[in-house]
Order: sequence, then structure tokens, then C-alpha cells
Amino acid sequence: MTLEGSLETAGDDTGNAVLFVFTVTNEGDDPVELQFSDACKAEFVVENDDEEVWRFTDGRVFAQVLISETLEPGAATSYEAEWAAPKPGEYVAVAALRARNQTCEARTDVSVSA
Repeated sequence: MTLEGSLETAGDDTGNAVLFVFTVTNEGDDPVELQFSDACKAEFVVENDDEEVWRFTDGRVFAQVLISETLEPGAATSYEAEWAAPKPGEYVAVAALRARNQTCEARTDVSVSA
């Protein structure tokens, strides 16, 4: 596969949220077209001991539109999400591309302090 993903996290300035940045990079030699069926281009999930504690898309509605993006070789695109009011603990965050024709995923550990 030519797509590589990375997931970074940071606390916001107030300490009341965790910010996620999922970056997808085309590591291949050819352009890659990403086709989306709605305005949500990436999913973010937070787990604790394999139990889901937060999902970005829960309770949200996204415009139903066909969107296409092309990633040229070496190019990257980023998608962001915010987890508001997380409880203190140790978690694993997973980000996944929601393209209909390509897959890409990244994971990272998340520590939320009291």
C-alpha cells in the first residue's frame, strides 16, 4: 500500500480536551485518488482495554456528498478531531481514513491526567 498514516495528540490550552491530528501521506510513486461518500473523511476512536469509550462520529451528522481528493506522490493531508471532556486514564486512539476506495489507519497511546 502506498498510503502511510500517523496520529498525533495534544491537550488543548484549557486541559479539557484532547486534539487529534491524523496525517495520511502518499509514499508511492503514483497519485492516489481518495473517494469519500460524505463530508467526514476520517474516523477517530478512543479505547480503554479494547472497550470503546469515544467515537468522533457518534451523534454527528455529515453532509452526504461525493468528494474526491488526489494525493500526489510525497504529498500529505491531515484530518482533525477533538475529544471534549475526557476522563483521566490511559487510552489507545485509532484514526482511520473513511475513503471508499483506500484504507489507511494509525494508532497512538493517549494519557489524560487529572
